[in-house]
Amino acid sequence: MKLPGHDAIARRADEHLVAQRVQLPRKVVERPIRQVVKRLLMALMVLVATAFVVYADRDGYHDNSDGSVDLLDAFYYATVTLSTTGYGDITPVSDGARLTNIFVITPLRVLFLIILVGTTLEVLTERTREEWRLNRWRSTLRDHTVVIGYGTKGRSAIQTVCATGLKAEQVVVVDPGSKAVDAATAEGYAGVMGDATRSDVLRRAEVHKARQIIVAPQRDDTAVLVTLTARQLNRSAKIVAAVREEENAPLLKQSGADAVITSSGAAGRLLGLSVLSPAAGMVMEDLIQQGSGLDIMERPVVRAEVGKGPRETDDLVVSVVRGHRVLGYDDPSIGSLQLTDRLITIVRASPGARVTPHPRPLPGD
Repeated sequence: MKLPGHDAIARRADEHLVAQRVQLPRKVVERPIRQVVKRLLMALMVLVATAFVVYADRDGYHDNSDGSVDLLDAFYYATVTLSTTGYGDITPVSDGARLTNIFVITPLRVLFLIILVGTTLEVLTERTREEWRLNRWRSTLRDHTVVIGYGTKGRSAIQTVCATGLKAEQVVVVDPGSKAVDAATAEGYAGVMGDATRSDVLRRAEVHKARQIIVAPQRDDTAVLVTLTARQLNRSAKIVAAVREEENAPLLKQSGADAVITSSGAAGRLLGLSVLSPAAGMVMEDLIQQGSGLDIMERPVVRAEVGKGPRETDDLVVSVVRGHRVLGYDDPSIGSLQLTDRLITIVRASPGARVTPHPRPLPGD
């Protein structure tokens, strides 16, 4: 297996210089041109409203040029007042006009200024809101799923785990590409852009609090380094990694992966099975597509099944998980089912069905 060369190391160093942030999914906002037009219309409405308020009380105002205030003078006064220019050539002289300026014109002036500087206020508000969302996200995120790499393998893995009932809010995607992170957030997942071989990037994804980690980068050497780093940060999470070459699978096992999937080997075996038996290939493909046709799932043994054999249950049991061992349904060492066992069964998929996730292993298991 080739280790990363000088170019890859330099590229990661450059990425480290760029401040990366967690990117949470957000709602689609209006186009900027529409926002500008809306603000202009609102400002115009405030201006017109102020002018008519002044015109309605025109007898309480004095114009230094001719003494009277007409509609044009009212719009002029509204313009210079709302813009805080205030030339002083038109002034309120009656008590009613001055009270109107205090309780009506002044609030309208403030509203007018808020509309004009709305872009700046919106940026500040958005930053505050984003910081609040990020802090709340960090404080509430627990037992989530971190997916390293949002390529074909990563997307398919997310679709599979989400088909079992996992919420999109419980998925965090880590990828070095901005387009991949944008695509992930568009689907409702939180995204972290950066090199996942770096511990600080994984900490942004809250890997230390994750329940399960899916490692699916483009390169096998990257998968090894990511797995090593993730296992160092989280000793109890379940780590599943994908590699292209079969010879690299033992390295991932040694790096801390609980399960290693050889993508090229798995695809090749499925191709070979389909050649020998197209029907068997279709069944296998159906089993690995969660949520349609037949599904393979893991569930706990219920009390009514304790003491029975694997073939005596209502479901089609293919394996029994006892401790850290996976036993075939016909293994004589199984004997009778125990309450602590888990069953690997084949069931017919039903819309909205939720698969019970595998619990975290307890110390000493």
